[in-house]
Amino acid sequence: MQSLLESLYYGHLIPEEQLVPKDPMYRKKGRELSEKIENWKKKLSHDDFAELEALLDLQQQIQSMEITAAFTYGFKLGAVMIIEIHLDHGVGHIAKQDDE
Repeated sequence: MQSLLESLYYGHLIPEEQLVPKDPMYRKKGRELSEKIENWKKKLSHDDFAELEALLDLQQQIQSMEITAAFTYGFKLGAVMIIEIHLDHGVGHIAKQDDE
């Protein structure tokens, strides 16, 4: 079994491909979106629907950038918090505070 660092190095660690939201509404909303897109496909001309698809693709690209930025920020924030804990107090100090 590869370590996390090895998985990251070899490109096997891809969180967005492994994560499926556990919210029960996720799949329902996905089906609802697919149905609505199919309805628009029936209502619009081929060219108009192609334009709508291009707009939806652009929105998805923007959302992907936002999610990437949020993930990166959250990861960095978590790493800084861990560093602060170890530099400021150390694990031993935290254990002593819990005893008090």
